[in-house]
Amino acid sequence: MTTPTVPADADAAGPTALDAAGPTSKRRILAWGMWDWGSQPFNTVITTFVFSVYITSESFGGTNATSTALAISTAVAGLFVALLAPVLGQNSDRTGRTVRNLRLQTWLLAGLSASLYVVRPDPAFLWVGLGLLAVGSVVSEIAGVNYNATIDQVATGRTVGRVSGFGWGMGYLGGILVLLALYFLLIQPEVGLFGVSDADGMDIRVSMLLCGLWTLVFTIPAFLVLRDRERPRLPRVGVAASYGLVWASIRGLWSTSRHTVYFLLASALFRDGLAGVFAFGAVLAAGTFGLSAGDVIVFGAAANIVAGFATMGFGLLDDRIGPKRVILISLGSLVVLGLAIFVLHDGGPTTFWVLGLLMTVFVGPAQAASRSFLARLIPEGKNGEIFGLYATTGRVVSFLSPAAFGAAIAIGALLTGEENTQYWGILGIVLILAAGFVVMLPVKEHGEHRVG
Repeated sequence: MTTPTVPADADAAGPTALDAAGPTSKRRILAWGMWDWGSQPFNTVITTFVFSVYITSESFGGTNATSTALAISTAVAGLFVALLAPVLGQNSDRTGRTVRNLRLQTWLLAGLSASLYVVRPDPAFLWVGLGLLAVGSVVSEIAGVNYNATIDQVATGRTVGRVSGFGWGMGYLGGILVLLALYFLLIQPEVGLFGVSDADGMDIRVSMLLCGLWTLVFTIPAFLVLRDRERPRLPRVGVAASYGLVWASIRGLWSTSRHTVYFLLASALFRDGLAGVFAFGAVLAAGTFGLSAGDVIVFGAAANIVAGFATMGFGLLDDRIGPKRVILISLGSLVVLGLAIFVLHDGGPTTFWVLGLLMTVFVGPAQAASRSFLARLIPEGKNGEIFGLYATTGRVVSFLSPAAFGAAIAIGALLTGEENTQYWGILGIVLILAAGFVVMLPVKEHGEHRVG
């Protein structure tokens, strides 16, 4: 009998965290997913649709000045995430206090969200608001690392795809629900809930208080079911030694599970493209397809609802055919649909609604499958560190989609001589997605290698 060939990247380091995971229940999965639901206002309401628009409005200074300030604060926050994520994730692993750290970071995020209430529409408050926003972004990302690290408490190797998809879908649905509630109850009416109006920015400021309350209340179920696990006590290490350990882990991955490194690089690339789809979707909707500001918000709501349910559905497919296939199907579909938007850019609002909603079907599944792909590889005791590296690699290339979007618009103006070549920007996003697709192709499926 011929001895089976062991893949070059295979490693006998022992079972992964998911291999060691015990059975769970739907109640626990629902409670775990509530953290995504509860923490989403920071991303949807504060970072994307409401506070970032408020802080860059004329009340805080000239458009160019406020937009530049926002870009600077966002870049600085991204740098801190890239530097801190793997080290803090490793610290959670070493101390065995992942859930405790997640709870403290969630409470801090709720407090930072509510503290944006103090940002009055006055240039003197510009950097106060941007500072709080930047710190909140760092806390949100680090909390996300610890949250991802808990997935082995509610999923097994057979269910991680649907669990990851469920959590991600809950985030989409929770975010859009709170956005619509705040918009129709506080922001859109002349006099809203509690007698709030737009005088002194109170509609936005009170919305920030409610975002903090939402996060505080709706993440409680997660902390009722998640528990820190007993682990051998490891000696404390300093900051410099922590970075040394992270570098040693990267070298270990390169020597024992090289395809995990390839996946981290590929996912960083295509995740940036996925972020670009949402980041510039509203810009294209208004500037190229003629949607009004109100129409953009309605489209955004529809897009998040579609993305939420599609992500949950694809999670079931993930467990059947594997996360790599889900990722490739999603990226391939997004490339085709992005090219269709470019070709049909003069089709008007209806064209954008159809093609735009079809694109949102595939964004969430690729993100959720990326998380489940990595979760299938991580051995016990390294969840925080590896998911920290996952966050870091994503931040390192986060400039690519904005740069490609802008460069494509400039190239379009040069080649066509048209005044508005914004629609060329979609080609930049398509390029990043296609590059991620190509880099992902040779990455081995989770059954073919281990993280060492």
